[in-house]
Amino acid sequence: MTWTFTDDVDLFLAAAGRSLNARPAESTVMLTVTAALRRHGPRAYGDHDPVLGWWRGADGEVAGTLLHTPPYPATLNAVAPEAVAPLMAARRLTLVNADRATARAVAAHWAGHRVDEEQRLYRLGELTPPSPAPGGRARAATSADRDLLLRWYAAFSAESGGPGGSGARHGRAVDERTAEGRLTLWEDDGVPVSMAGISLRIAGTARVAPVYTPPEHRGRGYAAAVTAEVSRAARAAGADEVLLFTDLANPTSNGVYTRIGYRTVSDRLVISAQESDG
Repeated sequence: MTWTFTDDVDLFLAAAGRSLNARPAESTVMLTVTAALRRHGPRAYGDHDPVLGWWRGADGEVAGTLLHTPPYPATLNAVAPEAVAPLMAARRLTLVNADRATARAVAAHWAGHRVDEEQRLYRLGELTPPSPAPGGRARAATSADRDLLLRWYAAFSAESGGPGGSGARHGRAVDERTAEGRLTLWEDDGVPVSMAGISLRIAGTARVAPVYTPPEHRGRGYAAAVTAEVSRAARAAGADEVLLFTDLANPTSNGVYTRIGYRTVSDRLVISAQESDG
């Protein structure tokens, strides 16, 4: 029983890909991030090479994976309880995204910790578009929307409280998703008022992100409408599962998604190590 670490995405997927694909909903972040690393290179998310790892249990099967693309948290997926202590001995982790049980097990190895975010993963059940629908309609974003989309990406990153991304990475995301038809705008009276994106379809799953409505347009149902539209389109394009994450500290967004048909899969915590006070 041992952890193996690498910065080689292909080597990681050769070892752990079957385990990830067996639970594609719970593995959605690892699947989409490794796809981006393969597409854009090892520094797609920052100035450091990624660290990828997998744990093999006594039966030789993969029973836990790690993906770390600094400055983002180290993401842990389906980690067997007995694998946590060896992981903490092998890697100096100070910021972790994991399911609740694994996060608590990791935190037990720190002098103190803080819960930075509680996330909930949802999957789409029966899609129920908002009724009454808000004014306007959905349309695909185009290159003519680029400046607006860049501002909205930056605002979304700032509001979500994560490490965000550089202008270059936002530009790459906007250009790529626009070219591939993976960014949708809701437009009311000719004015864009909300956006939603969708990930590449991997292992039969697609994940809605980001969803953003500027403050001056909130409270009118635009986010629900544009999310329902990209969810519908993802299913029509062949996705077996349509997923999204929310911040549990935002009851408004959680309410929006459950009303249009999203159902809970699991919860995750983002936790950071804290120095002991005494």
